[in-house]
Amino acid sequence: MKNGIKAMTGFGSLHPWHQRILCLAALIVTPCIIGSCARKNQNRLQGYVEGEFVYVAAPVAGSLRTLHVQRGIHVAAGDPLFTLDSRPQKAAREEAQARLTQARASLEDLRKGKRPSEIESLQAQLGQAKAALALAEKELARQEELSRSGATTPQDLDRARSARDQAREKAAQLDADLKTAQLGARNDQVLAAEANVRALEATVAGADWNLSQTRQTAPQAGQIFDTMYREGEWIPAGRPVVALLPPANLKVRAFVPETRVHTLHQGDHVQVIVDGAPAPLPGQISFISPHAEYTPPVIYNRENRSKLVFMIEVTFEPQTAATLHPGQPVDVELGL
Repeated sequence: MKNGIKAMTGFGSLHPWHQRILCLAALIVTPCIIGSCARKNQNRLQGYVEGEFVYVAAPVAGSLRTLHVQRGIHVAAGDPLFTLDSRPQKAAREEAQARLTQARASLEDLRKGKRPSEIESLQAQLGQAKAALALAEKELARQEELSRSGATTPQDLDRARSARDQAREKAAQLDADLKTAQLGARNDQVLAAEANVRALEATVAGADWNLSQTRQTAPQAGQIFDTMYREGEWIPAGRPVVALLPPANLKVRAFVPETRVHTLHQGDHVQVIVDGAPAPLPGQISFISPHAEYTPPVIYNRENRSKLVFMIEVTFEPQTAATLHPGQPVDVELGL
């Protein structure tokens, strides 16, 4: 065993005292080298890439009719993502539109009053009443003339006066009926009909919105990270169908020792080293957690404080973030 060790270390041909001196020197130099390396890399932190996904869902329920995307492809803002079966929404919209059309027609009918033929009939009746009134006034005048000469009886004069009064009242009644027919419905009825029209207009607008929500588009550009349903499956209202990952939502999370967190500030520039990348990626600290991670903040003695770490988040320009992948391990060079 000793011979094997000597052969491995290359000390087998030296004097035993020389071997001891060289071993002692190695024991002294090795910690110095290790300490030097530790000091050299103390600004480098381990981290990983994290993605904050945009989950696209429809606020209405329905069966998935068409899925326009698949995992891994990139989409631009406004590109179609998926379409639900819209037949129930179309039927509801058509019903609401029909009710609105009916309510508008009723409102116009109330504003117009009676039909033209009914107006003409009232005008004709009013003309007859005025003619009868004129005849009754002439008969009354004749009876009054005869009464002064004693050629008629008081009863005939009273009958003529009564006929004149009845004809006058009939003409006044028909004249009022004609004006009422031309005015249309009462103001309260018109206001109620107008309110009903506004309510049905809101119903149609809601039906239009429900119909439009059966077709969802990308709210922003990004990569389709995952799809949760297949064509033909029933999707409850509000359940995500597509997970979209915009480049701006990619970030790096790393953990800083408690002894270093006070030296960092939001907005500080850092370098992120990615395996296989030709050069470090420039980033910027966007968040520093105010809470310690991984160790319970119960008693902060010196032994426990040395184990405390604080999470930081690093963001990138969109074109830089597009080269990263969620879960990818990285190193963060603080540059301090």
